[in-house]
Amino acid sequence: MANLNSLKRVGATKKMRVGRGGKRGKTSGRGTKGQSARAGNKKRPELRDIIKRLPKRRGYGKNRAKGVIGSYIKPLAIPVGRLENLFDTGAEVNPQTLAMRGIVKGKGSRVPQIKIVAGGDFSKKLSFSKVGVSAAAKTVIEKAGGSVV
Repeated sequence: MANLNSLKRVGATKKMRVGRGGKRGKTSGRGTKGQSARAGNKKRPELRDIIKRLPKRRGYGKNRAKGVIGSYIKPLAIPVGRLENLFDTGAEVNPQTLAMRGIVKGKGSRVPQIKIVAGGDFSKKLSFSKVGVSAAAKTVIEKAGGSVV
């Protein structure tokens, strides 16, 4: 039977205590003097000081990106010239009719906001409702005999 005094150590589990003399000697690899040579040294993070110097922007949503706000949807711009071939004369143009023709795709039951802009040739008499219309597009539509509600 083995006694406690006859047991042999299996592996080298020698722990080194820093700053107590021994192989490293004197400063024990800590350099000389200063904050990092002392016990319990802890340096203040530089980035925190930089962040603290930046001005605060007061109010809800000021520090948030536009994409974070889920309710904000950018209107989809559609040139008037594109509607020339898709609609017959006297037809009504609104978000639902544009979705039925496959011009816009709605997410679920929601159709995105639409804005009609000037661009291309336009000569049909169409009536626009529930869509945004730019000033230049409005003059083109009214010149062709259409109306904007």
